[in-house]
Amino acid sequence: MRPDYGAPPHAEKMRALIAQQLKEARENGGTRPTVTIDWRGQPTHCEVIDVPVEMTYYNPDTHRIRAQRSFDPARDQTLTEDPWSHISQSYLDYLLKSLPADPSKRDPDFEVLKDSLREFKQTDPGLITHDGVLVNGNTRRAALKELGVAYIRVGVLPQSCTWPDVSAVELSLQLRKEHKRDYSYINRLLAIEEQLALGRPIAEIAREFRIKTPTCEQDIWILNTLREMIARSRQAESRLRLMDFEDAQEKLRELHRRYEKESAANKEHADLLKENRLAAIVLGFSKTDIRLIEPNFRERYLDRRLPDDLKSQAGTEPTTTKIPGLNRTVKSAGSELVAARALTDTLLRAKVTETLGERVPTAVLSEASTLLSSAESAFDLALASAGKDSRLRKRMQAAPDRINDACDDIEQCITDLVMARASNSLDEEGLDEAIVRLRTALGKLAVEAARSIRVRGDGLSWLLDAVDWESQSS
Repeated sequence: MRPDYGAPPHAEKMRALIAQQLKEARENGGTRPTVTIDWRGQPTHCEVIDVPVEMTYYNPDTHRIRAQRSFDPARDQTLTEDPWSHISQSYLDYLLKSLPADPSKRDPDFEVLKDSLREFKQTDPGLITHDGVLVNGNTRRAALKELGVAYIRVGVLPQSCTWPDVSAVELSLQLRKEHKRDYSYINRLLAIEEQLALGRPIAEIAREFRIKTPTCEQDIWILNTLREMIARSRQAESRLRLMDFEDAQEKLRELHRRYEKESAANKEHADLLKENRLAAIVLGFSKTDIRLIEPNFRERYLDRRLPDDLKSQAGTEPTTTKIPGLNRTVKSAGSELVAARALTDTLLRAKVTETLGERVPTAVLSEASTLLSSAESAFDLALASAGKDSRLRKRMQAAPDRINDACDDIEQCITDLVMARASNSLDEEGLDEAIVRLRTALGKLAVEAARSIRVRGDGLSWLLDAVDWESQSS
């Protein structure tokens, strides 16, 4: 159930002002400006008026900064308990101007918006309830306040508007293609989760978000994985936050695709791959680096480079799980997977300590930073070795891949020949010249293959015989 934040302190005064402006607009006659929205499943035209910026309120339930609210737990708590207070509204104002991945920094996109408003004024109206709560245009209000603009242009929602309506309208407007400033990655995941919690089918949610159903399922998997990582990162009363993963969108999507593919063959290998890649994501490695991590990454490249304090003793024996009611136990995870999970947990907790910064003792912070640095060095060396092997494998596979591509082209050529014969449109001279070129190329291929391959297989034997036959018959 969605929270009901009630009405802001000066709601009655705002309702009177809006009613007066709407009345005057109707009495003036002529064409009145409106904005069209999706209201309870039907298109609805909302009349547009100008209201004082200072009399409006930020929406405490906006999807735009939902993940970023955890940046300051104390002010987040105040926002939950008293959303209309000066502290809460100031906190919303701060977050709307901040970089989603790091709210301690100013968002360059906000500066772009402010410059646009300064130069071109407000071209698109926001949306407001009769109580003065902005449903759309929260960031514009923040920019207009900084610019010292007295009025904001808004469309007025129907008087029957409820908090569930506020959420639905904001979401529908955000998902329009022409919307200029998208939700951040994590806030989009939270919006999908919110719709799922309302009992809506995944296919319907995907359609509303204008994505395919598998993509929606992927987003849900990613959000659940992030919540699991946050739970595992807990250190006393501190833990990582969803907003700490704002910049990991493509890394997480690639992880899901690779995990699903590996799961179809071997679930434990898929879990190993997942843990090792999550550890690399925590350490901040790039997408192209993380792509090199396969299920055997730790065993083949990482283990010998990890310092002793990062090698988990928990990984020496497989863990067991007790089956309720049967008084029996089964092996729940191999030693490699246990060790991989322990390493990821250690890095997650160290990352929490690092994010706390000066709020923890210097010795503790230094220990966490040293641990993360040594883990990063070990991963860096391991990834360098994995990269060399990957490049070698590509070189080894290059020649066979090119022959396979040529076979595909020849098979397509057979189809083209049939079609050309049926339409009597074959260029016989051109085909003959191409076949002569093929014979020459096969001859060169035979010579180089004979020099390169030590033990002849059926393929090379056939090729040498074919070339010899061609030479004898010419």
